[in-house]
Amino acid sequence: MAISSSLSLSWVSTTIPDKFQLTLPNHNNELPRATTTAYFSSKNITCSAEPASMDESHCKRRPLLLGVGALTTSLLQASSLFAEEIPEKYRAFVDKVDGYSYYYPYDWRDFEFRAHDSAFKDRYMQLHNVRVRFLPTNKTDIHELGPMEEVVSDLVRYKLASPNQYATIFGMQEKNIDGKNYYTVEYGLQTPNFATNSFATVAIGNGKFYTLIVVANERRWKRYRDQLKVVADSFRMLDI
Repeated sequence: MAISSSLSLSWVSTTIPDKFQLTLPNHNNELPRATTTAYFSSKNITCSAEPASMDESHCKRRPLLLGVGALTTSLLQASSLFAEEIPEKYRAFVDKVDGYSYYYPYDWRDFEFRAHDSAFKDRYMQLHNVRVRFLPTNKTDIHELGPMEEVVSDLVRYKLASPNQYATIFGMQEKNIDGKNYYTVEYGLQTPNFATNSFATVAIGNGKFYTLIVVANERRWKRYRDQLKVVADSFRMLDI
């Protein structure tokens, strides 16, 4: 990936921290080549199962160490983690220790979300956020859990929805990028008081079951859906 000479020098170091944010100029918004299979449906699920355990101390989020990228040898090495340039108005979060990365809107700020390793939210719309968590697993690929439709339905019903929430699955997608498999689902959760829509991307690698969720208020979903889909599609597992 070519790096434009227009990058501003705002920070210089000979090393790159294990977790950092990276911003690079965008020229063509091209996505990496990937094998993608998409399934779209409208599946309603009434969830009465107990929610997933939140006792995951090993997933405690550590502070971000770098706010703005710099043109140094180490940063050029870090930028090579991405097969495409960072889209305009997005930043990249890279966790070299836990082995994952993703994009988030450039004006979002990091915050603490219980039992999650990293999280960012909109400054003004509190329900707009993205977060990542992971659990240890002896599986090596998401395919080992079963067919996508079965895995995604169980994920939404037993892990992502709280008891008595009404869940609707709008569509699901399978991707293979650099030999790594990912499932992404678009779904809605509704209670008597409020409703949200979300994307969730799940994958297995590095001995971890990763889950990225990006969510917004249902009333604003139509307006922000495309922006949040970029976040969901950007999740990558890194070799560690």
